[in-house]
Amino acid sequence: MKEYLAPERERVALITIDAQRDFVLPNSPATVGGALSTIPAMRRLIDAFRGAGAPIVHTLRLYRCNGSNVDLCHRAAIEAGQRIVMPGTSGAELIDELKPSLGQRLEPELLLDGKLQEIGHREWLCYKPRLSAFFQTPLEDHLKSLGITTIVLCGTDFPTSPRSTVYAASNRDFRIVLATDAISGATDAGLDELAQIGVYLMSSEQLLNWLKRDRQAA
Repeated sequence: MKEYLAPERERVALITIDAQRDFVLPNSPATVGGALSTIPAMRRLIDAFRGAGAPIVHTLRLYRCNGSNVDLCHRAAIEAGQRIVMPGTSGAELIDELKPSLGQRLEPELLLDGKLQEIGHREWLCYKPRLSAFFQTPLEDHLKSLGITTIVLCGTDFPTSPRSTVYAASNRDFRIVLATDAISGATDAGLDELAQIGVYLMSSEQLLNWLKRDRQAA
């Protein structure tokens, strides 16, 4: 029987979600509980994908200070003066641990214009205007242009953007792996729900072993 859900090692990309300073670092204005503890696992995955030459896309949010591009659940707070992931601020930046070089900075206008920003070999930044990394973004077309069938997801914060992205990816017939220790806010019940729609649940160590086995076999 044909296997439609199993991840394909030779056609895999890593997607990080909202791994930005304002959401991850302690004492930031919108720190997500548990996000800091996921950094080591995310870093291991980043290093492995870079080493394998596999694509990486960092998806992120940018909130204009007037709230014009902000999702409805956060718009009132931004209009009232809350300042998080504002274009051009340090809080909007990808956390240092995931950058290919510490001097790398976002190009907000390029990203807000719907374009990908290349930051390394087969590595890009992608702005997403809503929770899902696929909603009104170039992500799907970009992945398909690279021949990607399988995505590995990690980042912040499971009940919001990661879960929305999983369902959007499933609707687009991507094979999906969730890195369980590289994503904050996950619950057993939530993970069970995703497993029921064919999402593979792996720790970062399991994923590293999976990638290594493929390279050895090759």
